Amino acid sequence: MTKLILQGEQLTDTIVSTVAKQVSGAAQAQTYGVVIETGDTVSRDILSSFRQSYPIDINLIPEGFDAEQAALFVSDMDSTLITIECVDEIADFIGAKQQVSAITEAAMRGEIDFDTSLRQRVGLLKGLDVAVLEQVYNERLNLSPGANTMLAGLQQRGIKTALVSGGFTFFTEKLKQELGLDYAQANILAEQNGQLTGEVVGDICGAQAKADFILQRCQELNISTDQVITIGDGANDLLMMAQSGLSIAYHAKPTVQKQAMTALNHCGLEGVLGFLQ
Repeated sequence: MTKLILQGEQLTDTIVSTVAKQVSGAAQAQTYGVVIETGDTVSRDILSSFRQSYPIDINLIPEGFDAEQAALFVSDMDSTLITIECVDEIADFIGAKQQVSAITEAAMRGEIDFDTSLRQRVGLLKGLDVAVLEQVYNERLNLSPGANTMLAGLQQRGIKTALVSGGFTFFTEKLKQELGLDYAQANILAEQNGQLTGEVVGDICGAQAKADFILQRCQELNISTDQVITIGDGANDLLMMAQSGLSIAYHAKPTVQKQAMTALNHCGLEGVLGFLQ
């Protein structure tokens, strides 16, 4: 049985009935959107046509994904769980935001190797007072719309939650504690005498490290990768997405939209719960 999920503020009864008729399916309203079940095959071309025709999120749940068996949710941080790119905001304090943002964007589009891009960006932060990190967290960091609703829903279902970021542990550890997350992994900014040295301590948490994180947690929890849900927006999230039963592109770059199993472009993070109905 094929299952389509329709979500978004502009979802109407007319859209639901039209889509249901086109796929010969039966629609049922749920808390987070509408589920349409059909015995017909819905191709990627048909799905793409729906998405171009209607101002809502329309997703096809992968056949191999069983929502009742979901056990681990892994999220990217910057521009996914939170609205900002932390490194860009840090750089703003030394007048380098535009320069760093350009590198960030290129890396998220997959035009620059992530590890190289991170070292370039962190290098520009050399000499900055570490107190700036606290300022960014307190004054500029906001959760993405629907984040609290999503996490509450996941945790209520007993799904472990993890934050895995190419950003920095200063932020991931604070968010882990504040939000009650089970795991967090990111990069450690080196500092000396209260200032950033422009370097990262140890190995970089990039694309491969994110994928490895999932495999390690699956082994610890004795679960399969089919029981993992991943969400992200940039090219450095693609390897971890490939290690999951359900991957979600969240307001993501085009290359991620093309490769992820599902995409949220109209909903906030609460839309994730629609896939578990």
